[in-house]
Amino acid sequence: MSNHDIPRLLDFADAMADAARAAILPYFRATHRITNKDAARFDPVTDADEAAERAMRAMISAEFPDHSVLGEEYGGELASEGYQWILDPIDGTRAFISGLPTWGVLIGLYYEGRPLIGVMDQPYLDERYRGWMGGANATARGVTRKLRTRACDSFRDATLSTTDPYLFHDASEATAFEHVRRKAKLTRYGCDCYAYSMLASGFIDCVIENGLKPFDIAALIPIVTGAGGGVCAWDGGDASAGGRVLAYGDARLRDAALAALRI
Repeated sequence: MSNHDIPRLLDFADAMADAARAAILPYFRATHRITNKDAARFDPVTDADEAAERAMRAMISAEFPDHSVLGEEYGGELASEGYQWILDPIDGTRAFISGLPTWGVLIGLYYEGRPLIGVMDQPYLDERYRGWMGGANATARGVTRKLRTRACDSFRDATLSTTDPYLFHDASEATAFEHVRRKAKLTRYGCDCYAYSMLASGFIDCVIENGLKPFDIAALIPIVTGAGGGVCAWDGGDASAGGRVLAYGDARLRDAALAALRI
C-alpha cells in the first residue's frame, strides 16, 4: 500500500466510525459510568469512550495488523514510520456527559508521521466529515456534499472558535488569544471537534486552541486542509503532534492570526 489506497482506507475508516457509533449511542443521554482520569483536574472517561476505542482497535488488528495505533484511552506512542491510526473515541467527553451534541469520533491516519486521511463522525446528528489529500466531503442524513472553506480576509468579518477560554493557561497565551478575540466579529465556545468541521463547511473562519494531543487534531487536519483551509502551530510550524494549534479557512486570515498570537 505504498501508493496509499485512499478509497480503501476511507472505507475502512467509515466502517470503524460505524462501529464506534454502535458502541457509543446507547450511552448518550443515558445512564453510564463516568471516571475521572486525572487527580489534579476533571478529565472524564466513560463506558462509551472505552467501548468505542476497543471496537476500533479490534478492527485495525484484524484488517491492518502491521499498522500501529495511538488512542486516547488505551495509549500508544506517536510514530514516525509506517501507517498509524490515531483515535479519539469521543472528542468532547465533557459535552457528551452534559448531553450536548458537539462531541465526535475522531479517526486519523498518519503515514511516516504525516496526516493522510481523517474522519470526524457525530453519531447523534448523523453527520460524518471526511478529509484526504486533495479533498473533503460531509454526509448528513444520507446526503453527501463537498466541503469548502469560505473566503475571509479580515477578522472584522471572521467567526472565531475555541473550546474553552481556560485552555490558555499562562498569561502570555491568554493575552495572545485575547488579541485575536478582540479583532474577531464573533467568538463561539464549547464546540470541541465540531468547530473544525464547521470551519471546513464554511461557517467558522478560525479555531485557536492550546494543549492539544495528537489524537485531538490528527483526524481534523485532513478535513480542514482537504476543504481548502489549513492547520498550523502558533509559530506557523507543524501542528500534527498537537500543542498550540491554529486552524483557518483562508490563508489571509492565517497571517493575521499568527501576527496576533506572537508571544
